[in-house]
Amino acid sequence: AVNDFSRFVINTTIGLAGFFDVASTLGLDRHDEDFGQTLGSWGVDSGPFLMIPIYGPATPRSLAGRSVSSVLSGTFAIEETDVRIAVTALDALETRARYLEVETLIIGDRYSFIRDSYMQYLEFESTNGEDQPDEFVDDMEDFLID
Repeated sequence: AVNDFSRFVINTTIGLAGFFDVASTLGLDRHDEDFGQTLGSWGVDSGPFLMIPIYGPATPRSLAGRSVSSVLSGTFAIEETDVRIAVTALDALETRARYLEVETLIIGDRYSFIRDSYMQYLEFESTNGEDQPDEFVDDMEDFLID
């Protein structure tokens, strides 16, 4: 919290109201976290995989996390309905554009690939990228050693 608050103060003052990211050059890393990751780090299970039309891949934990994060993001504080809808639509469009590049990597069964990669991504994000034990690799090491 201190890191993010420091980033905010530095970027709004020295960074000319946030137009420039001065804090990163000073060594204050940017954190892109949501409440779903917080729940995961607290030990809440992600639950079953859900493929929601238009919305895309999700789990009950990620849906709850996105709901809380969207309320905290300030979008709901926008009083003009047209502006709030435009900001939400722009966010959805930006999210979809990020997925287009990744879709070219899909090999084999599309559903299984998306499910497995999304669940691995959630696990990676909720542990902040720390190494997780991989049962497949452990089994292969036993196989190769014998």
